Amino acid sequence: MAKKSPLFILASASKGRFGLLETMGLLPDKVVPADIDETPHKGELPPDFVLRLAKEKAAVVAAKYPDAYIVAADTIAAAGRRIIGKAEDEAAARKTLRLLSGRRHKVFTGVCVIGPRNQKSAKRVMTVVEFKRLSDAEIEGYLASKQWEGKSGCYGIQSRAGGFIASINGSFSNVVGLPLVEATQMLAGLGFKHPALSNVQDVETAPG
Repeated sequence: MAKKSPLFILASASKGRFGLLETMGLLPDKVVPADIDETPHKGELPPDFVLRLAKEKAAVVAAKYPDAYIVAADTIAAAGRRIIGKAEDEAAARKTLRLLSGRRHKVFTGVCVIGPRNQKSAKRVMTVVEFKRLSDAEIEGYLASKQWEGKSGCYGIQSRAGGFIASINGSFSNVVGLPLVEATQMLAGLGFKHPALSNVQDVETAPG
């Protein structure tokens, strides 16, 4: 009997992350969201925050599925040292969009991959995003769309807010929620075999 391949699990309920993997032909066998406390520690900087959460999410799911390949991620927007989280209501979302209007901000994603022999790989990726100056009508229209709900930074770049982006420096998929280049390299580096990864090199062994 042929040995059964390890499960491939996405430790996130994010439709954006699932969609990114789907575009690569990397459909997860299971989607298992990790229920953890996502409160930042006192004085915790944005890049440290996302990496810690990604590691914690991966560890929670790995405890339930020790023989699987698990991908976990966490994404946040940041203005300087300030973490821009999800808005609790429309007033908070309006305040955030006004803050981002006409300015650059950073988007950080922490990614953690755990393999079936408890191998681990983790890293963070940063993208710089610049918003055009938003009119009150544009802000109110976006708020009315409800597309800000549940989004760090109160926007999804793959939604109508993509029309707010004046420039982007770095990975587009990172802003969606999962930097595909890094995530696929990490999977390959831990020995995950899949046709979609046939030409992917591990970060550690890639030339240059």
